[in-house]
Amino acid sequence: MNPQELRAKLKGVIAFPVTPFKRDLSLDLPGLRRNVRFLAKHPLAAIVAAGGTGELYSLSPAEHREVVKACVRESNGIPVIAGTGFGRRLGVELAKQAARAGASGILAFPPYYPNADEEGLLEYYRAIGEATPLGMFVYSRDTVNPSAAQVERIAREVPTLIAWKDGQGDLRRLEQIMARVGPRLYWIGGVGEDLLQGYYALGIRTYTSSIANVSPRLALRLHDLAAAGERPELAELMQEYVLPLYEFRTRRRGYEVTVMKEFMNATGLAGGAVRPPLPSLRPDELQEIRRMVRRWRPVL
Repeated sequence: MNPQELRAKLKGVIAFPVTPFKRDLSLDLPGLRRNVRFLAKHPLAAIVAAGGTGELYSLSPAEHREVVKACVRESNGIPVIAGTGFGRRLGVELAKQAARAGASGILAFPPYYPNADEEGLLEYYRAIGEATPLGMFVYSRDTVNPSAAQVERIAREVPTLIAWKDGQGDLRRLEQIMARVGPRLYWIGGVGEDLLQGYYALGIRTYTSSIANVSPRLALRLHDLAAAGERPELAELMQEYVLPLYEFRTRRRGYEVTVMKEFMNATGLAGGAVRPPLPSLRPDELQEIRRMVRRWRPVL
């Protein structure tokens, strides 16, 4: 799939599946394949293999390859975007092996070095972009929070860059970037469902969802309502389901992954364990997850 073909398919919900691990923290590939088959029953825009929710930074290169291959095999034709990162050399290696495994696009995470110099960051993205002919996405999160001028330069000098996934949640800054760069890039809301209304007010029509791991139906309904401006029902779903979940996810660093995995475990999907340094839930919080699952039954 060439970059423009991929870009044309992006409207809607991009799912960020977890990477399930067994109790001994080894990779659970059968569980991953089962999860992706569950996702692929729904009209998603794309699926991200080895993303942030997929614990990219805990994977070895060999595990990364197997995760991408499993997602491609089970995606039922839905484009698979593979995460990459770490540093220049490893980022390039992961991008190339993802392309060989059948990925449709590459999602470039921030490099290992925080607060990188603008020139160094540009070279990092350029190298990953040149590694394959696939369309590339930049994931702006953590310490990668460039100015509008720098985003414009990256877009100009990395021809395969097609999309920008915002992971900062600073809507004022994002609006400035979008105004300067315009339609050169496809804009993706990447913080989560709790910022969906703000993103769609800016004209964005694609967001990345971790809720899709447990309820693709709810994730897609949220998109439809936000895109249509149906505020009453959207507000009701936010109040009933989204905001309580996100409050839980923000209690401790790493819970954005841990909570989703335990939610999946409680619904019969393969969430599995998290790899340290991500923390496990406390016993009382596992009970809270079970209560939340009962509350979510109408949308599961």
